[in-house]
Amino acid sequence: MTTSKQEDFDSYVSSETARKYKKSASDALSKVDRHMLDKQLAAVQRDGYVIIPNVLSTEQLHEIRQEVSPLLDSTGRNDFEGALTQRLYSVIAKTFVCNPLVEHPLILALLDSLFQPGYLLSQLQVINILPGESQQAIHTDDAFYALPRPRQALGAATVWAIDDFTTENGGTVVIPGSHQWGEGGPSDEQLSRQIHCEMPAGSVVFFLGTLWHGGGANRSSSSRLAITAQYCEGYCRTQENFSLSIPLKRVAQCSEDIKRMLGYSIYGPFMGMVDGKHPKRLLEGLA
Repeated sequence: MTTSKQEDFDSYVSSETARKYKKSASDALSKVDRHMLDKQLAAVQRDGYVIIPNVLSTEQLHEIRQEVSPLLDSTGRNDFEGALTQRLYSVIAKTFVCNPLVEHPLILALLDSLFQPGYLLSQLQVINILPGESQQAIHTDDAFYALPRPRQALGAATVWAIDDFTTENGGTVVIPGSHQWGEGGPSDEQLSRQIHCEMPAGSVVFFLGTLWHGGGANRSSSSRLAITAQYCEGYCRTQENFSLSIPLKRVAQCSEDIKRMLGYSIYGPFMGMVDGKHPKRLLEGLA
């Protein structure tokens, strides 16, 4: 019995074409408590977000503050970035201290459960909201993927609390359940449902790219430091162009999970190739 051309094509799309560097995926699901993961996934599906408390140690928080604080030397260039908000882009080109957050097993396990293998890191930022900053405009992170809502999220994000997150100091604002909304921005009544993600330093909030959220107003006398990593499906364009912003020698020093999420991977059968070859060939001899 011969196969049809359509069957041949379907087989080709799902095939493994690389000879040297095969498809890879995280093994995070083997490292986490599956009962807790199921509870977190249920919260994400219901509310669009979940807060995971007390993930980072005091030592990790201290190291992150020590590394990133000297790099925060400018504030936002527009209302969305925030006139009193410091932001650091192209983080991996400048420090590796945030890498463990990007590839934390708790986060990768959630991503492995929600997205197809080969998802990418879309953006990584250090964000420090200074006293007096107003609330950021409520928004969704994957609005630039111009597909009608309601729909499945094409990405997800984390916001790691390096300082305590409170209502007063600019803790991230979310609107529970808004990931299920249709087209158009929130009404005044819907905006009234927003809440602050209050959580101690070392905690993280994980939310879908379709959830309406924003940085809170800082009415306190202290700054509020956070790390945010955003991820997207492997077939979506990333927000940061990491192939241009991070030198190859820096990428070569990263873990296999980070390399894959920076785009040094193939989304089957050949998306992401360089001159017809696997992009990891560019890293050979550089580690």
